[in-house]
Amino acid sequence: MTSLSIPSEFNATMRKFGAPHTIIRSYQHWSVLLRPAQVTLGSLVLAAHEPATAFSQLSTASFTELHEVTRAIETALSKAFHYDKINYLMLMMVDPDVHFHVLPRYAQPETFAGLEFTDAGWPAAPNLGHVNATDAAVNQQIINVLQSCWP
Repeated sequence: MTSLSIPSEFNATMRKFGAPHTIIRSYQHWSVLLRPAQVTLGSLVLAAHEPATAFSQLSTASFTELHEVTRAIETALSKAFHYDKINYLMLMMVDPDVHFHVLPRYAQPETFAGLEFTDAGWPAAPNLGHVNATDAAVNQQIINVLQSCWP
């Protein structure tokens, strides 16, 4: 099994998405963070630790570990929130460090912590302009649930 530890330094993309406070799980080459702006319930950021601004610049070890990390993400999100589909978006237009936005997709609105979460883009592409309103306490609850479901 891969060593799980929070990296000693965070790249600018990880910091933008709240590291270290939003880290759900960290691996040798990747960290999984809660996306503070919840496009859909359980929206995540999967960020590479290596100093790379192109996917092809990542090491073979990073690509190998990506298999383990994506499997864990999908297992945890499925167990926690029972998503219908999942989208991995690698946009890197504003934040240049290698990262994915991981968006669980839902055909119907979901309720969590007394709030209704909608997937405004369903069944088409995700609507990144739509954000389900949460606060730090709700985001921490989502983190806690996902950590408890992590394989």
